[in-house]
Amino acid sequence: MNKDIKFLIDNDKEFQNIIKELITNETVKQMKNFRQHFETSCFDHCYMASYYCYLICKKYKLDYKSAARAAMLHDLFLYDWRKRQNGRKGLHAFTHGKTACENACKLFDLNDKEKDMIIKHMWPVTVSFPKSIEGFILTFVDKYLALSESFQVLENRLFMKKSFRFAYLLSSLLIIRF
Repeated sequence: MNKDIKFLIDNDKEFQNIIKELITNETVKQMKNFRQHFETSCFDHCYMASYYCYLICKKYKLDYKSAARAAMLHDLFLYDWRKRQNGRKGLHAFTHGKTACENACKLFDLNDKEKDMIIKHMWPVTVSFPKSIEGFILTFVDKYLALSESFQVLENRLFMKKSFRFAYLLSSLLIIRF
């Protein structure tokens, strides 16, 4: 996670008050032990999603508290989704929303909007779409972050190879010249 963004998030008192109960919970902290997209932990992915949902929903005068809470819990599945687990039925993409909601409901009092947002955040992969605008916002923020986290790692890996750095520099010079 970018240090500047982390600093902003950590110092947004209203946002921190909304999710404090969630991020201080020992079970939620376990999300730090599971990778989500390449080098990003489930916790960091959800933390970023939570902040973006909070900002967007607050700007448009929507239920930003429910959006922040649901986004922080939307991937509370606590397993390595890359490995086939005994007892887990169905593909991760189709089932983890329900698993995350079940786990979250055991720990916290969630309202109906928060539950729906967590369960349906994988739309359009899953058939059911969210019932609320906040749910759609979480869906799109989640997809944006998944792509961003993935491309950032791929870009870093490409630029670590000298041949790719040289090709990038050469193509940049050609573009600038013309």
